[in-house]
Amino acid sequence: MLIRPSSVNESDTTLEVRGLPSHIGIIMDGNGRWAQLRGLDRSVGHREGSAAVRRIVRATRRLGIKALTVYAFSEQNWERPELEVSALMRLLEDYLLSEREELLDTGIRLQAIGNLGRLPRFVRAVLDPLRSDTARNDEMTLTLALSYGGREEIATAAQDLARDVLSGRIRADEITPDALRVRMPSLAVGDPDLVIRTGGEQRISNFLLYGLAYAELVFSDKLWPDFSAHDLYTAIAAYQRRERRYGKVGRTATFAPPPNDAPSS
Repeated sequence: MLIRPSSVNESDTTLEVRGLPSHIGIIMDGNGRWAQLRGLDRSVGHREGSAAVRRIVRATRRLGIKALTVYAFSEQNWERPELEVSALMRLLEDYLLSEREELLDTGIRLQAIGNLGRLPRFVRAVLDPLRSDTARNDEMTLTLALSYGGREEIATAAQDLARDVLSGRIRADEITPDALRVRMPSLAVGDPDLVIRTGGEQRISNFLLYGLAYAELVFSDKLWPDFSAHDLYTAIAAYQRRERRYGKVGRTATFAPPPNDAPSS
């Protein structure tokens, strides 16, 4: 079955409904550059980026995709200038307040991953109740990666396993890839099937490192504030054209027998 996005601007993209990714991750890059190219303060780019989050969340839900994880603020972003960090935290507060009713009305469950203890109290005062109030929603899970780092998440999971071994709850030989992954909050909604990075850069930047093992990657030159629903559908269409092999042989692979150099008898 084919589905065609309803917007006029998106009418040239057709998706196969049976081949949609279950979990999409997005590295939202380019807010600051978007503003600088227009001679504006970087904070304006971040505000436009917040609007892009809103439209991509709506587009993702319309497609029936079950999970969307967006890289909103990395653990390394705390090293940015204090004024920019402060502006980002206020913008995050504004986003959570403005989206509250829509998340509740549309059945979207809000989750957050990362070192949430570093977030300002005024952000937690909005974030925590919204997570609780949407906990029973089941149309889609929107996960905000906040003060998040993939290496840090793996290290925390390893520490948890080490404590379990020391306490005798598990044996060292019971430490398996699955034992590690179940301790990673980012994978509570499953491994990402598709990860999109905007802004023209082609790197992962410490995002969902463990779950990324077999994800399909799509890199877009669009700066995040310019990223549209059409761009999302184009990325998903590219994903649907790929064959996911998970290290196995592809369906169309053929093998010729090795040459027999032995002389005939």
